[in-house]
Amino acid sequence: MVKKIFVVDDDEMMSTLLEDYLTTKTFHEIKLFSTGEECLKNLREQPDVVILDFNLNSENKDAANGMQILESIKKINKYIHVIMLSGQDAYGTALQTIRKGAEDYVIKDEDAFEKIVAIIDGLS
Repeated sequence: MVKKIFVVDDDEMMSTLLEDYLTTKTFHEIKLFSTGEECLKNLREQPDVVILDFNLNSENKDAANGMQILESIKKINKYIHVIMLSGQDAYGTALQTIRKGAEDYVIKDEDAFEKIVAIIDGLS
């Protein structure tokens, strides 16, 4: 089954690399967003999965961060699977995102994209 996947990351290079990887490894429909607000405005498209940067908008203090966007997504539609992607390897941060409704927490390392594909493939 083809899934609709939103990738939300303010790092354009990371988004593009992830999109390229997902496109070569899967047949899913991928849409990129550089802000959480853009993602939220497009939730009416009913994505199956949102891959969300934890440190979203760390340079723009007026914009929502990844945790705030996760909470908003879950309020709008609790059935959307959210995979949090982060450079932080703190156990507490990972646990906090899972408690807020994230499907999984993936650390940005050399295996991150492969882990994301495995998680997506495991979703019903």
